[in-house]
Amino acid sequence: MKNRTVLGILCIILAIGLMFGVSPFINRITSGKITVCQVNRKISQGQMITVDDIVKVEIGSYGVKEGVIKNEEQLVGKYAKSDIYPNINIYPEMILDKTDSADDILKSLNGKQVAMSISIPSLANGLSGKLKIGDIVSVIIIEGNESIIPAELTYVKVITATTSKGVDIGRINEDTGEIPATVTLLVNPEQAKLLAKYEQSGKIHLALVYRGDKETANKFLEAQEKVFTESEEN
Repeated sequence: MKNRTVLGILCIILAIGLMFGVSPFINRITSGKITVCQVNRKISQGQMITVDDIVKVEIGSYGVKEGVIKNEEQLVGKYAKSDIYPNINIYPEMILDKTDSADDILKSLNGKQVAMSISIPSLANGLSGKLKIGDIVSVIIIEGNESIIPAELTYVKVITATTSKGVDIGRINEDTGEIPATVTLLVNPEQAKLLAKYEQSGKIHLALVYRGDKETANKFLEAQEKVFTESEEN
């Protein structure tokens, strides 16, 4: 009888503990809400986020990592570090204060490097309209029955691609179906001369070599630069 009494008392104490301890914790988990910033359309890598792209969404706070962006002022005017999609929470590591936009690159030209545009006569020639700012591409030249990748044009950086109406990638509304008509590349004067020659005498295709972080992309460009420094030494 005593054992039953003790057991009953323990159950009562346990129930009280659950009521005043665990239950409030569970309630906080299930009922806690926060308002976060998300986007209402896909923001492509390197694209600037505008106030029209942002929506405020109320979500449950449980499981949300600390640092989630709640204030649109933290997003407006920033750039997507990688593609950002609707219905996902945005964190500071997903955005950049500045990006290698076409304007940034063009303003940094110093004579050692120039911007050179080439035509894209068909969808296939320009990677089906999928080229992005900062991509590393190889230039394939077709002359007659032969196709080659010149050593001087093995790794080249894309500055931008532009539609026939002069709209750059990153500003193209994907729903319109517009595709680039030209690609602007960052090259040295020797590469520019070759591109001009091949544009007149043959067909040019672009093959994507690398898309990703800036440090790795620069390694490809450094390897390309060695082609010219070694030829000068010889």
